[in-house]
Amino acid sequence: MQEATVHTQFGSLTIREEDEAITQLRWGKSLRNDDTALLKEAVRQVAEYDAGTREQFDIPIRVQGSAFQRDVCDAISAIAFGDTCTYGDIAKALAVPAQAVGQACGGNPIPIIIPCHRVMGAKGLTGFSGAGGVETKVALLRHEKAAGLLI
Repeated sequence: MQEATVHTQFGSLTIREEDEAITQLRWGKSLRNDDTALLKEAVRQVAEYDAGTREQFDIPIRVQGSAFQRDVCDAISAIAFGDTCTYGDIAKALAVPAQAVGQACGGNPIPIIIPCHRVMGAKGLTGFSGAGGVETKVALLRHEKAAGLLI
């Protein structure tokens, strides 16, 4: 596995590559700064997102988890930049309970690239598993100009 860190307005983000796919994005600095073509591209794309010049990511990702986790991450990935949906919307599409979707969303291993910050509760803003919690979620939604729905 290789890692690289990108510094953004949302904090330092470490991106992990395994077997030619991005498998994790986490808050914090890596002790490593590996130099692979995929990590360079992932860092570039996250920096572009941070600068407001990228709305979609087109790098290979792989969610390591259950089939259900992958299904939820696929549904989350389909939410367009600046849009939001609810846990219930995803639950209905997958024919599962909304609570299960919430748990899978909280277990998203590649936040921002798989935009779990775009998933809301039925009554509005809910938690966020990234550093800074709900404040980071709000910052990401504001960055995408989706926060008008909330604030």
